Amino acid sequence: MAAFISYSFPSPTLVKSSPSPNHSSSSYRFKMSSSSSPALPPLPENRVVLGCGAVSVDFLAAVASYPKPDDKIRSTSAKIQGGGNAGNALTCAARLGLNPRLISKVADDSQGKGILDELEADGVDSSFIVVSKGGNSPFSYIIVDDETKTRTCIHTPGYPPMIPDDLTNSKLLASLDGAKLVYFDGRLHETALVIAKEATRRGIPILTEAERKREGLDDLLSLSSYAICSAKFPQAWTEAPSVPSALVSMLLKLPSIKFVIVTLGEEGCLMLERCVSENVQSEELDVDDLLEILKHKKDNNTTIPICIPSGVAKLHAKGIGTVSGRMLLGTAEKIPPSELVDTTGAGDSFIGAVVYAIFANMPPEKMLPFAAQVAAIGCRSLGARTGLPHRSDPRLMPFLQ
Repeated sequence: MAAFISYSFPSPTLVKSSPSPNHSSSSYRFKMSSSSSPALPPLPENRVVLGCGAVSVDFLAAVASYPKPDDKIRSTSAKIQGGGNAGNALTCAARLGLNPRLISKVADDSQGKGILDELEADGVDSSFIVVSKGGNSPFSYIIVDDETKTRTCIHTPGYPPMIPDDLTNSKLLASLDGAKLVYFDGRLHETALVIAKEATRRGIPILTEAERKREGLDDLLSLSSYAICSAKFPQAWTEAPSVPSALVSMLLKLPSIKFVIVTLGEEGCLMLERCVSENVQSEELDVDDLLEILKHKKDNNTTIPICIPSGVAKLHAKGIGTVSGRMLLGTAEKIPPSELVDTTGAGDSFIGAVVYAIFANMPPEKMLPFAAQVAAIGCRSLGARTGLPHRSDPRLMPFLQ
């Protein structure tokens, strides 16, 4: 991480990122004993997760309000740290106790060295990341608007781009050795598909992030056991009239998928879980009607993340079809405006927490609130990784028991 501090960045408030969260948040509403803390559950025996996707350097600047064209303004705070969907999600998984490995590509420049150093410092194995001679490592400029609590990203891809030949067969086999799960963020699709095919041959389940339509993403989804989508992806991909019907369509189009989750920002998330039982005797429910039923069960006075599950049913989407499964509505933490700093990487931390939950065999009723809480903690600091909690964070304890 120290390598990033040498970069020239126009702000008098440049600070080094710290992985330790601030535990004094006023929104910490769980009563803990001052003399003793509940014991953490044991970590899973096999904790190796392999990821493939984006890493970068993030140049973050918070501003009082987004500038108008030709404005000159000052930042209210600034930070330089590692970023990229896969890099962020696996950093989150590492802080929660897993042993992540990452396949990606950087250049042999100072930014690339900083990326590798920070990953290693957080416990992410970077030995499978390709380092090119010459070129440039990926980087992003991120403007965080304090007024609207939004962030604007300007990304510059790395060069030369990663190609399958960058990953030797011996590296491929070594990266998968002992892995319990493989995660793809949808980037580096040609290399990702090589990895996915070998993982499938070995019977290793795959989790794929579907942020938006990308080249090669359909091939990855077809081999996946789990999918986590951005709010707009399901309808864009299926052309279904609603999010619930789009999730039904995804399960019908992707027979290997066990569950699909769509993240909805401050509205929480929605999950459709396939029922694996052969002879399910259950009623048929319209998925859009079912979502409204679950919404009416929400307690709007609850500030911590919760999950509202349906029973197993035949879930019908008009004009699309029917699947056997259940719907789960997850809520997000209601973060006080004074504590909400930056949503950069919130989706990545949610994914990292879901990866941990899969390893820990959490049922969905526990997994969704846990992942939402991890993401909410991260939103209280500038940058995608600054506030990512460690497994021992007291704010996670009620969700891990």
